[in-house]
Amino acid sequence: MNLLEMYTKGGILMYPILLCSLIAVVIVVERFLVLRKAQIDAGQFMMRLRSVLQKGDIMAGINFCAKTQAPIANLMRRGLTKYPDGAERVSEAIENAGKEEVYHLERGLGILASIAGVAPLLGFLGTVTGMIGAFQTIQQLSGVVNPSELAGGIWEALLTTAFGLIVGIPAYAFYNYFVSRVQRAVFEMESASEEFLDLVRSGRLGDVSEPMSMAGSGKVEREEYFQKKG
Repeated sequence: MNLLEMYTKGGILMYPILLCSLIAVVIVVERFLVLRKAQIDAGQFMMRLRSVLQKGDIMAGINFCAKTQAPIANLMRRGLTKYPDGAERVSEAIENAGKEEVYHLERGLGILASIAGVAPLLGFLGTVTGMIGAFQTIQQLSGVVNPSELAGGIWEALLTTAFGLIVGIPAYAFYNYFVSRVQRAVFEMESASEEFLDLVRSGRLGDVSEPMSMAGSGKVEREEYFQKKG
């Protein structure tokens, strides 16, 4: 008996279990792509960003962050656009950006956790309803029933539990894996943010009004840029 035949014998509750498995696969693939894109060497990134900012060129730092599509880079870029407004505005911008990035990193994980719990329960429900049907058959036949037929009904009822566990166990494992990845990313964002704020508060980023790498019309473009971002 192949897998398709076993699925068809499992009863109507096999359909929501199948739906749970499809949703789980979509979430797992999408989270893998998102978290892979978000993974960078935070120490190397901050070292290169610090070397750019210590020259006093804030625009160069913004452009450097814009080239990296990662949560840490987005936090630093949002903070740099508020640098002319002071350290407090920079801190607020980073905090707001951090909340947005954490939301994007955790998106879908709640559904995956629900599937990890619901799929086995659907399987148990299918088994219980199947066992109820088997015992009703015994009652209708006044207890005169072929043991082989009774065993067939029981193992068919147990199929939903098996399929529910097949969906629920990997979903739970992937959920824990993604949570650990998100926690690591959040820790790196917090560490990078503290390092960046220390640079801002210490005044080691240079004077925005006198950039080393811009002059004349470049200064006007820079001021217009900050006004739009502000």
